[in-house]
Amino acid sequence: MQKITCSAPGKIYLFGEHAVVYGESAICCAVDLRTQVRASLSDTIRISSVLGDTGLDHDRYPYVSSVIEKMSEITDIKGVDLCIDSNIPVGSGLGSSAAVTIATIQALNLLFGCGMGAEDIATLGHSIERKIQGAASPTDTYVSTMGGVVMVPLKKKLKIIDCGIVIGNTGKFSSTRQLVSNVALLKKNYPEIIDPILSTIGMISLTGEELVTKKEYRSIGVLMNINQGLLDAIGVSSPELADLIYAARSAGAYSAKITGAGGGGCMVALAHPSEMQLVASAITKAGGEAIITKVTEQGVRVEN
Repeated sequence: MQKITCSAPGKIYLFGEHAVVYGESAICCAVDLRTQVRASLSDTIRISSVLGDTGLDHDRYPYVSSVIEKMSEITDIKGVDLCIDSNIPVGSGLGSSAAVTIATIQALNLLFGCGMGAEDIATLGHSIERKIQGAASPTDTYVSTMGGVVMVPLKKKLKIIDCGIVIGNTGKFSSTRQLVSNVALLKKNYPEIIDPILSTIGMISLTGEELVTKKEYRSIGVLMNINQGLLDAIGVSSPELADLIYAARSAGAYSAKITGAGGGGCMVALAHPSEMQLVASAITKAGGEAIITKVTEQGVRVEN
């Protein structure tokens, strides 16, 4: 095999971000926004995307460079040409780093015949994210690999949700590493206050599991809005996110909350399919970029 193209999806959280770092439950969904990696054999190592062309480069392409180095321990990579194309906004809480990591691992896995299975890919992806971010939940890489709706840390597949999803991007970059360390510091300084908040977020996920199974979207929305209040309490919201969240709720969304680390990046709204356009317009008017999408069952896949 001389050439292969693989893609992996981004994700949204219904419930549980930040708490999941401390072993609490979360519910995460793969969404139909994807990062595509085209890999072909070459004499040298080359990585290219809208960010430019380079060899191994841990500043510009930390995840892809780390994947190449890790995969070189498994197989002999003399040279490879990787071309990356993505419709997942970077640094936005939609799992862009997990998607590029997983798509790259699978492309190299198939190109060099490494024989890795899905669990191996997810595990390697998580180790790379953890190395680069300092502390990283296995959720993003697992969901990007497997697709669908997943309850973590049990890795339990739930029924697919089929209501409308509208993502609002603030366009403001946020550092997952910084936000995770901010919460860790709060937890260290005020454990008796922060620990119960994190465990309540976990409890929301456990309560939400049955509602997802029953497709009770209004009730899921109530819990997502409570989850947002708790994320606000641990300091991971921002004025820009709040504007988009309240605009979406005012336009008739069942719910609207941060997805991912917060501090910028994206929020997500659940809405009846007939209301999606109204919610998207409200997000745009409030200064965000609206992206209408849906949950996907497909995780990492071959495109050619």
